[in-house]
Amino acid sequence: MCGRVRMDSDYSEIKIRLKIPNQTPLNLQPRWNAAPTSDLPIVRLDDAGERILEISRWWLRPSIWANDPKASAYALFNARSEGIASKPSFRNAWKHGRRCLVPVNNFYEWKTLGPKEKQPYAIATTDRSIMVLAGLYENWSTPAGEAVKSFTIITTEANNQMAALHTRMPVILDEQDWPTWLGELPANDGALQALLKPYIGELAIWPVDKRVGNVKNDDPSVAEPIAV
Repeated sequence: MCGRVRMDSDYSEIKIRLKIPNQTPLNLQPRWNAAPTSDLPIVRLDDAGERILEISRWWLRPSIWANDPKASAYALFNARSEGIASKPSFRNAWKHGRRCLVPVNNFYEWKTLGPKEKQPYAIATTDRSIMVLAGLYENWSTPAGEAVKSFTIITTEANNQMAALHTRMPVILDEQDWPTWLGELPANDGALQALLKPYIGELAIWPVDKRVGNVKNDDPSVAEPIAV
């Protein structure tokens, strides 16, 4: 699973890394310990087929459930890659190609050490560049005209490195696969599903302070390495 991320890069960094055309700059709030329901940047295609960066809520709210008061009870901040095209929560976004890129600096995972003890770790690229995760998004409007934007991060089986911490990990997309995932290049369901695989590159993994377990601790120190 993926339930905490760090995203403290500014608009210009994301714009360059994800090759976004000129748009009105966004004033992004740095987050070192973002949890589900946080507002975070995502990249998707606009109606003209160009990449845009926008702020979206990390907890998918399916448009087909827009008026269901029970919808928020479902944990839709992650979507398992297995069967994603047929699951009621995600199949509408999948069918209509509402795929996005989720830029993060790192994500966090907890390793179980004992019945009541877990050690959190930060996971990033080895060069500490912006990591790009695969996501699905939804956009809809309330009867009052309020725009509701939300997304989910797709997970897959853990690779060899991550398996020491958890059985799952977010899907990390290589740059060469961004155009296919976004829909800039044609691809059928099989080709898209093939992208939802464990990361084959090397990852940087380091232990962090257990303060990251409290969402109120949202400062740079939670991502700093500690001795264990």
